Amino acid sequence: MAYHSGYGAHGSKHRARAAPDPPPLFDDTSGGYSSQPGGYPAPGADVAFNVNHLLGDPMANMAMAYGSSIASHGKDMMNKELHRFVSVNKLKYFFAVDTAYVAKKLGLLVFPYTHQNWEVQYSRDVPLPPRQDLNAPDLYIPTMAFITYVLLAGMALGIQKRFSPEVLGLCASTALVWVVMEVLALLLGVYLATVRSDLSTFHLLAYSGYKYVGMILSVLTGLLFGSDGYYVALAWTSSALMYFIVRSLRTAALGPDSMGGPAPRQRLQLYLTLGAAAFQPLIIYWLTFHLVR
Repeated sequence: MAYHSGYGAHGSKHRARAAPDPPPLFDDTSGGYSSQPGGYPAPGADVAFNVNHLLGDPMANMAMAYGSSIASHGKDMMNKELHRFVSVNKLKYFFAVDTAYVAKKLGLLVFPYTHQNWEVQYSRDVPLPPRQDLNAPDLYIPTMAFITYVLLAGMALGIQKRFSPEVLGLCASTALVWVVMEVLALLLGVYLATVRSDLSTFHLLAYSGYKYVGMILSVLTGLLFGSDGYYVALAWTSSALMYFIVRSLRTAALGPDSMGGPAPRQRLQLYLTLGAAAFQPLIIYWLTFHLVR
């Protein structure tokens, strides 16, 4: 009996070691869920990801995320095409900016009335880069402002329950097409007016792209303060941009020498400058009024 009892004990130990562990009845969800009934996420677990829920509207979250993907994809495509057809060295000049320049330039676009010297600075017949000359045009601010405008448009559409990928894509493409058409019109006007200057397509694209700053301020003010705030911001940014365009094209871009010559040519140059400035409020309103309700 003793031998039989010992053998049974030994066999039990052997079988206990060989038997696999029983599978758990439920998955361990302690890492991402609370102990509430039903295993639902704890309240406030995704607050950081939702960025305070973007005014408490999940639709705005989706709109912002989709707008960010569209802006990133468009930026990659634009860089790819620019590398194919444009000299990178010439393009680097318009992106040679720093934080101080960006801050001062944004202030100049919002309140240009106290600025005195509008002439572009040169060093050995070469224009100084934007980070060394506040009057030099750049493409960094227009590019970042365009991306910000697309993101803001997505958020505005999401808050108003009108967001869809097609609507946001149409909004972004329309804003880009209007700038391209404006640049082509300015190039045609410069050719017809026979303006003698170093004005290039990049210069015109930079001056045309500065309107995105006013568009952002107008839409953001409209979202915060309603339609009344939108129209006040639209009037302010439009007048500031018109003043900036007139002074910049007359002195910085066209240059003082280009304003000479016969009287008919001077009138054409003046009409070109005033027409480019007067066109800015119309585009800003057309691209932003549907985002504010």
